[in-house]
Amino acid sequence: MDGAVSIRDQIHAAAVAYCEGIHTSDVEMFRGMLHENFLMTAIAGSGKPVFWDKAGYLERVGGRDPLAGAPDYDIISIDVAGDVMAHVKLQVRVPPRLFEDYLGFFRVDGEWKLITKLFRTAEGPELEG
Repeated sequence: MDGAVSIRDQIHAAAVAYCEGIHTSDVEMFRGMLHENFLMTAIAGSGKPVFWDKAGYLERVGGRDPLAGAPDYDIISIDVAGDVMAHVKLQVRVPPRLFEDYLGFFRVDGEWKLITKLFRTAEGPELEG
């Protein structure tokens, strides 16, 4: 336990912030959440991976308007390893797509940072890369 909030609860809160940040296109929240060496990998419709670094991801998030309505996401699982790393599987809707994301977090100087994101289109038009 970290004070009154468990590590699992901290990771859950980070996953919720991630999903809400996707919904609201919150570049500043992501700027703080993402580690400097963050790497996002998409499995595109061609089956080939497409990669973005932190700057590319921030540009991608900031390049679209916030979504209407309430955020639509499901945190499927959280796996915590000790007090230094965690893995989150979730689905988040960004119409016309539903994405399935695998997020890798690790703790740096007491803060949870997102270091990896591997994702695919679960529903809707495939991304091409």
